[in-house]
Amino acid sequence: MTTALSVRGIIKRFGNHLAVDAISFDVPRGVVYGILGPNGAGKSTTLRMINDIIAPDAGEIRILETLTPGAAAATKIGYLPEERGLYPKMKVGEIVEFMGELRGLSRAEARRRGGSWLERLGLGKWTKNKVQDLSKGMQQKVQFATALLHEPELVILDEPWSGLDPINAEVLREVVGEIRAAGRTVLFSTHQMEQAEKIVDALCIIARGKIVLEGRLRQLKEDAAAEGWVALAFGDDASKERAAGPLGDRALVAEQRAPHAGEAAGGAEVEVRLADGATSQQLLAALVAANVALDRFSLVVPTLHQMFVDKVGPEAAVAARHEEDAA
Repeated sequence: MTTALSVRGIIKRFGNHLAVDAISFDVPRGVVYGILGPNGAGKSTTLRMINDIIAPDAGEIRILETLTPGAAAATKIGYLPEERGLYPKMKVGEIVEFMGELRGLSRAEARRRGGSWLERLGLGKWTKNKVQDLSKGMQQKVQFATALLHEPELVILDEPWSGLDPINAEVLREVVGEIRAAGRTVLFSTHQMEQAEKIVDALCIIARGKIVLEGRLRQLKEDAAAEGWVALAFGDDASKERAAGPLGDRALVAEQRAPHAGEAAGGAEVEVRLADGATSQQLLAALVAANVALDRFSLVVPTLHQMFVDKVGPEAAVAARHEEDAA
């Protein structure tokens, strides 16, 4: 497996604050990789170290296997920072052209590619307007275009959905999918789990400067499902009462809990965790033998948001959800 990015034991302190604490992860080429976590977790600091904006106090970063952060790597990277950095009094077409030239394109090629991207992002009619005339979301799309002009092998997006309405968020996801389909790599940070789950192939979750979960999303979900939680909904009240016997059998069920919000919305009334050695088929057989009518019997596969809550804690997750709703 070839890697677009390899991070090994990076550490960053600001005074007495340890912002990034010995983080390590690999990003394969041709995937969408998410660095996820609540605000203040160390996500943006990590991306800034990869982009050589700040230097790590310890550790190693390798880009496209042979490069370290710096001028040579910068030509291979497209970067959308969290703090947007456009010149407000420049015209949209001019700023895109200027950024393209900074990335090594000729003026003519920068103009051609810039015009194509602005049309693609619905900004073709705004090329002669000043940046300051655009909304926050439109300015973000302009900067997104500037990050992609030189067709970088590694695209780094810091909180890319901030300020975007649902339509433009979908456009961004489509473009990210196109970049992946072309065999290039996207690395992004966000606290918006619902957006991340729609596009991410692999991820790490950071909390308080440390990685608390890392891997391929599909595998992480399979591992979570293997923990043996089953969602149940009963056909009637009498069946719910008859279910008390099988569900109280400690050889079958280790514990019960109220369903997660997503499971509850799907009609689940209770979730149960299978006892060690018990199978879902054994539990189902016991319920059927007790004449329990079931409207639902399914293994619980958590959402990315649920895994996030489990790893960072409910308070940090609620804060992130409020920030997402306000965006």
